[in-house]
Amino acid sequence: MPIIKQFQARHNLADTVVVADAGMLSTANLTALDEAGLKFIVGSRQVKAPGDLANHFHWNGDAFEDGQLIDTITPRHGNTKTERKRRRREPVWGPEEHPGHWRAVWAFSKKRATRDGHTLTAQENRARAVIDGDAAVKSTRFVKTTAAGRSLDEASLERARGLVGLKGYVTNIPADVMPPAEVLSSYHDLWQVEQSFRMSKSDLQARPMFHRQREAIEAHLTIVFTALAIARFMQNETGLSLKRIITTLRPIQSALLQAGDHKQLIPPQIPENAATIIEQITGRSGH
Repeated sequence: MPIIKQFQARHNLADTVVVADAGMLSTANLTALDEAGLKFIVGSRQVKAPGDLANHFHWNGDAFEDGQLIDTITPRHGNTKTERKRRRREPVWGPEEHPGHWRAVWAFSKKRATRDGHTLTAQENRARAVIDGDAAVKSTRFVKTTAAGRSLDEASLERARGLVGLKGYVTNIPADVMPPAEVLSSYHDLWQVEQSFRMSKSDLQARPMFHRQREAIEAHLTIVFTALAIARFMQNETGLSLKRIITTLRPIQSALLQAGDHKQLIPPQIPENAATIIEQITGRSGH
């Protein structure tokens, strides 16, 4: 919360929406954001779908269309029971009408269903290997251990297969302020944050760090994030990936020759493709 408040003050933001993945989905975090007057959109967990979509499953089974969106409610607390009338229309969330719930938007994607199906098949094969003794015993999904030994948890596997392709989003923004499609698009903008972390750890070599002192750690990260800001600027100006920019500009070097008291700077030889990138970044000729 202090970081968010500092960010709001620094950029003079009156209305802020915090977007985060499912790791932020805790009662304490969401309550703190809501009580601070902040809006949020966070990813939900697939295991919550049966409870959130009870009405849909009652009337339609597990049938979904590609791109289908279902706007409903989800309990704020794990021990909160949702009183649901068996009606075809999902409840419309509002803070006054549903004080013990948040708004939940569920989306179905055929592409995600295919990916989830492959993942479940791999997990089932892993579980069978553990049961047969062909793989080391670890915390393996779908393995049921009883006094009689290990067996495949077919009921859990079947439930999981009924949820493939579903992705949930929890928010405290009413539907009349932000429709379901906009909730999804706002959440999907997280890829920019994730891309920045990948850039900093790989292209900019933020990891590993071999520092023990706080000053050294902060200096290292300051340099890396300054480089990240410059890299983002160069990407926006050129439309090229950071990897291509680095590969193109890396050979450019200057040389300082010294003979006695005489010094001479040998300018770099700039390839044409590098000159084009430099001109796009600086607005001046690369040569």
